[in-house]
Amino acid sequence: MLLTSLRRRLAVLFLAMAGPALAQPAPTAEQAELFESRIRPLLADNCYQCHSGRVATPFGGLRLDSREGLLAGGDTGPAVVPGNAASSELVERLHGRPMLMPPTGALADTDIAALVEWIDMGAPWPAGSIASASTPDPSEPFDLDERRRTHWAWQPATRVAPPTVADPAWSRTVVDRFIRSTLDGEGLTPAAPVDREALIRRVSFDLRGLPPTPAEVARFVGDGSPDAYSELVDRFLASPHFGERWARHWMDLVRYSESHGSEGDPDIPEAWRYRDYLIRAFNADVPYDQLIREHVAGDRLPEPRIDGDAGINESVIGTAHYRLVEHGYQPVDPWEDRVKWADNQVDVVSKAFLGLTVSCARCHDHKFDAISQKDYYSLFGTLSGARPTQRAIDTPARLATNLEALAESKADIRRRLADAWLAAIDQVPAELAVLAEKASDAADGDD
Repeated sequence: MLLTSLRRRLAVLFLAMAGPALAQPAPTAEQAELFESRIRPLLADNCYQCHSGRVATPFGGLRLDSREGLLAGGDTGPAVVPGNAASSELVERLHGRPMLMPPTGALADTDIAALVEWIDMGAPWPAGSIASASTPDPSEPFDLDERRRTHWAWQPATRVAPPTVADPAWSRTVVDRFIRSTLDGEGLTPAAPVDREALIRRVSFDLRGLPPTPAEVARFVGDGSPDAYSELVDRFLASPHFGERWARHWMDLVRYSESHGSEGDPDIPEAWRYRDYLIRAFNADVPYDQLIREHVAGDRLPEPRIDGDAGINESVIGTAHYRLVEHGYQPVDPWEDRVKWADNQVDVVSKAFLGLTVSCARCHDHKFDAISQKDYYSLFGTLSGARPTQRAIDTPARLATNLEALAESKADIRRRLADAWLAAIDQVPAELAVLAEKASDAADGDD
């Protein structure tokens, strides 16, 4: 232990004396891949909660969300010694010396080995991967306008000129030029085109979720026309299996289920109708903006989308996703469970349709995005004001059938009730007189 402590003290002294000499060279492609795929996720998942800019005062004065923070260290000195994992405080703590980190439990041996490998290669930290550079300081006041001005996700879209590439013939579309430019910059060579058997297999799985039949493969392989590929795509898009395949992706976003999933796991009545609604929408190529309107407020659209053949109001079915969120079977506190419904609805709607984690602002202003706690509860209040119920999905015309006759019948019933009440009131004086006479006779008899 004494030798270990001495090594650490010498490492601290060396770092203090070396200063700028330890500036890291540009990481290689392999080093950058190791960091981005293994090291940064490990640090983010296990260390940032206590040792990053996410907390006002990092524990032990140590920040692990930048290379500078690792080298500066905390109360016990540098967290890592680049090129020497054996003398790195971080590795010692991962082995429980003198205490185990992270406190939630030891990392897997493979994860520790990855960190050791990374430190031994010099702890390379690619430029642009410093979390602290883009992580707001939680101690600073929340400034919504500043977030909107500075965060990349909130900037207006701008037109970007496609890059020039060395092999323009390779690019079939403008998007390909961006891809090829990135590949060239990384020193990567594009994969060679696949044969026609592999191509039809990929297209079939992507669009239909099914392998092509032998007849389809033979037809495509033997078709040498220049339009063979586009015709193949059109056929698969026209397949009813296209809607079945892609509706599954959508159902993952809204957390589709046909039962509660709690201890009793009761069914959600008619949930399958939402599933079939999605399949029909994808196969009918319903515009994306229309589909979003139907999901958010399909029951309030002045001109709903009608399926005349089936005689149903498609738009109103879109709101069924609100019913598919988390529900307790027999909650101890019904009000608490109701709050969980609305919070789950906020989470689904914001992630699926905005691509934002609005629910992060439930307890505080968002740590990263331009979302205040007030924004969260504005949306929460909108959704919590509704309640789960069942709605008729017939067309407006069908729902209006016999409406006039029902209105006339209701008016007639009211008139008949009024007449009956009046007749009953007219009979009251006579009945009271009879009762009074009987009471008088009874009183005379008593005398």
